[in-house]
Amino acid sequence: MKNTSRAWLVVASATLGCVAGMGGLTLAGDSAYYSPPPVHYAGLINDYTPSAAVTKGGPYEMRGHWTLDVDERHGAARFSAALNMETSDFGITQGTVNKDDPTTRGAHTHHISMTDGVVNSDWMTSCPKFSPAVTEGFVITGTATITGNGGPAPFGNPSPITICVLGAADVKYSNITISFGTPASGHFGTQAIHGVIVRCSGALGRDSKDCTLQE
Repeated sequence: MKNTSRAWLVVASATLGCVAGMGGLTLAGDSAYYSPPPVHYAGLINDYTPSAAVTKGGPYEMRGHWTLDVDERHGAARFSAALNMETSDFGITQGTVNKDDPTTRGAHTHHISMTDGVVNSDWMTSCPKFSPAVTEGFVITGTATITGNGGPAPFGNPSPITICVLGAADVKYSNITISFGTPASGHFGTQAIHGVIVRCSGALGRDSKDCTLQE
């Protein structure tokens, strides 16, 4: 009987030690639990480059898909995007676009890859302002390699890239912005390029609630 009681105490102590080591769980019926942040993000980009005075032939429409993988433990990230670009209707008023001839819009594609991203939490000073305001997020800096219609980008490689993942109370991670340094900024502009986060998931591929509106 004494041996049985001693064995139960050993098991109970080990169990309590494991729970205490998981840093977010409580033992008094509290429903709080540790929810790890998402590691996979995906979404869309929809924006414009600056005017023709800044970007030759601009403004260009930018439309595309992107994915982001974050390694929280090592503070590292990988990013990729695929964009189509073509001049907007502003070109009609400037005489550079014939509204009846799509070939005058300079349609082309870009694939963007970043594998050396560094994650930090200083989004308030590194990311653009929004209205309504965002209230949380993180920022990634790295180096991007960019193609032009599947070949080397005519403006050259590589280019610095800054990626902001942002959100607020209802959707923790709702917005993404991308901005480039030289030489890519000569084509895309130096401003933040805006997009939306469509979904995110954890390490095992399960969808996270951090990127959707919960009713």
